[in-house]
Amino acid sequence: MTTADTRPSTQLAITGMTCASCAMRIEKKLNRLEGVSATVNYATGNARVTHSPDVGVETLVATVEKLGYGARPPEPEPEPAGDDDTETDELRHRLLTSAVLTIPVVVLAMVPAWQFVDWQWISLVLAAPVVVWGGWRFHRAAAVNLRHGTATMDTLISLGTLAALAWSVWALVVGDAGMPGMTHEFSFTSAPGDAIYLETAAAVTTFVLAGRFFESRAKRRAGAALRALLDLGAKDVALLDDGVERRIPAADLVVGDEFVVRPGERIATDGVVVSGLGAVDASTVTGEAVPVEVAPGSAVVGATVAVGSRLVVRATSVGADTQLARIARRVQDAQNGKAQVQRLADRVSGVFVPVVVVIALATLVGWIVATGDLDAAFTAAVAVLIIACPCALGLATPTALMVGTGRGAQLGILLRGPEVLESTRRVDTVVLDKTGTLTTGEMRLVGDADATALRFAAAVEDGSTHPIARAVAEAGRRRVGELPAADDARTIDGLGVSGTVDGHEVLVGRPQLLAEHGMPLSDDLAAELARVQAGGATAVVVGWDGAARAVLGVADTVRETSAEAVREMTALGVRPVLLTGDHETAARAVAAAVGIDEVHAGVLPEEKADAIVALQAAGHTVAMVGDGVNDAAALARADLGLAMGAGTDVAIEAGDVTLVRDDLRAVPTALRLARRTLATIRGNLFWAFAYNVAAIPLAALGLLNPMIAGAAMAFSSVFVVGNSLRLRRFRA
Repeated sequence: MTTADTRPSTQLAITGMTCASCAMRIEKKLNRLEGVSATVNYATGNARVTHSPDVGVETLVATVEKLGYGARPPEPEPEPAGDDDTETDELRHRLLTSAVLTIPVVVLAMVPAWQFVDWQWISLVLAAPVVVWGGWRFHRAAAVNLRHGTATMDTLISLGTLAALAWSVWALVVGDAGMPGMTHEFSFTSAPGDAIYLETAAAVTTFVLAGRFFESRAKRRAGAALRALLDLGAKDVALLDDGVERRIPAADLVVGDEFVVRPGERIATDGVVVSGLGAVDASTVTGEAVPVEVAPGSAVVGATVAVGSRLVVRATSVGADTQLARIARRVQDAQNGKAQVQRLADRVSGVFVPVVVVIALATLVGWIVATGDLDAAFTAAVAVLIIACPCALGLATPTALMVGTGRGAQLGILLRGPEVLESTRRVDTVVLDKTGTLTTGEMRLVGDADATALRFAAAVEDGSTHPIARAVAEAGRRRVGELPAADDARTIDGLGVSGTVDGHEVLVGRPQLLAEHGMPLSDDLAAELARVQAGGATAVVVGWDGAARAVLGVADTVRETSAEAVREMTALGVRPVLLTGDHETAARAVAAAVGIDEVHAGVLPEEKADAIVALQAAGHTVAMVGDGVNDAAALARADLGLAMGAGTDVAIEAGDVTLVRDDLRAVPTALRLARRTLATIRGNLFWAFAYNVAAIPLAALGLLNPMIAGAAMAFSSVFVVGNSLRLRRFRA
């Protein structure tokens, strides 16, 4: 469990990054500033910077710009990465033009029968614009990096393509390759045996452009869930002004405004229902498929949809304070972080390019010394430069994290950051609070009740604010209709209430209260009292006209989905444990109802964290699920804290994962999603490392034509992003 950093945090949008090495350079430079801790994410194009108050945003932006990259200060509202199509459109334009020019160059080089007189000069005319103009973004980035004494992925591409073009021009102008009748034999694995590489220079440029284009488009798809969240809000709203409706932009709402929501319309902002009865479809925000019934006094969330009838809502939160905005910030913060497994890849990417340049030079020299074949030496060296791509390493974690956290948000699961992924993999024990977690947190009448006894008890309890009294009164209204008036109703501290209903003197409360008023329990009522208490409910005795008449049971009811959730946790190999401050009988009853064997009851709030520590000391990796202030310390102490979304702000702030909807089935779903995301990250990293480990030796041995190497390099990045996109199909 990580502790919160109290220093101010700023998010910068970084432009000009072309590979993971760029992100690593910016991150290192920012981290050298006094009091600054930065994480730069290549996939999202963002930098998350925690800094001391005396380091301003201007300093951070200037530091990034000195490296040759662009940086934008934070916007008023969070913007998901990849929302701007400018880069994708530019890449598409360059790619299509380059592809049209490259195809005839490659075809002429591969089919000797079509090599007419002076075909090589036509190839030069077609290939030169591709390498120079099509690959301009690579050359420009390489030049900027060179000025700062560094090298990136663009350095490799620029070196390889320009070297191939320059060699070909030299051979055509100075050498014999420009002579009429020259033919060219193409090989997929080695040097073609002559001196021009125009098809290699053009094809590599086009393949890399294709990889960048598909990568850019796939990254945009990866961030689609977050953009969808931000687009959920209503654009305008019917403001109720002195009883008259008028349409205004939703952004102009202020706290306290009342507005009208008609069936099928989105609720413009968080608020409370003032009038109207109906239901709200909250699936877009919470992932809950069943509409929730609302009435005057019910809280509603912005971006949810009213169904059934017209509602009047009073705004309680607007703009950045709404639940939707907080969810978006939480998702974006998680996407901009880095899992521990990615940091190794970043360190490798930081030194990768210089090492590749050295390997390419060694390959060139080695081939010349060993064979004296300059053509073969040049081909192998260029193939090494082009095949080695750190982009796949840089994309392995961020793209999976973007898709995983975005999908989680759609399912009502918010991860605090990528560090959570490592925690979930090791979790073997889930500690569950009872009230508000396994149960609804609302007292309700349980079992059958005599209609007269319930009518009298509800009438006397109707004026009380005690949770048990409210449960009895609500049950009375629900079962017997309108309640009669209770005269002389008064509360007897700690024991119950009394009053006169329809001329009858009624007592409602503990058995002790009735006994003190000469109303002892009969044998049948004593047996009923024992049965109710054995079931974990609180017993309420009702008496009138000098005799005890009935026993009512009031209990915090178990959520309908809790038992299923516990079964799913067990199926995942996770042991559920109930930890509660309630008495043993009630705790055991709830545990039996949901299928939990291990129960720790009567635990004080300050002792809950100690219970977590004890489980950890026994060798367990513990996740804690809770919703109240009394759970905050345990949530913070656990290896993984999961806070129910309807809980207190303190509990939510202490948790690593927030479950937006009050459905415990979200816990095993969150564990499965986090495990699946981590598995995807590890799979991406494995293939990214394996690709380079296998490809570089093949290129150095002359077994890869540079053109084929360029295609393989582009495919590796697209593969990693495509593999991450499979997380979009994850189901709860």
